[in-house]
Amino acid sequence: MENRLAQLEAFLAENPQDPFLKYAVTMEHLKLGNDALARAGFEDLLGQHADYVGTYYHFGKFLESKQETEQAIAVYEKGIAMAQQKRNFHALGELRGALMAANGFDEDDE
Repeated sequence: MENRLAQLEAFLAENPQDPFLKYAVTMEHLKLGNDALARAGFEDLLGQHADYVGTYYHFGKFLESKQETEQAIAVYEKGIAMAQQKRNFHALGELRGALMAANGFDEDDE
């Protein structure tokens, strides 16, 4: 997997503002347990590429795994707004479900 990370980082060096490559590198760091680098990657994506909708769900889940539920909820809420704006209904559904779960509700509670 570290080989994959090296390949992605090489691609990113060639295209440093590509949000997909930033996301891919961030997810590799997450898989490898490089939490500080994963967090930095997520934060960069939200700061520089707020319209990259896929970031919100995975960053929220990362925050939840660190018992940072309030921050995760804020990320989900921002993601919902962005998904609505981008008309990305698949991401919208996932983010709404994640938000409900983070708030202590499950789909059966509706």
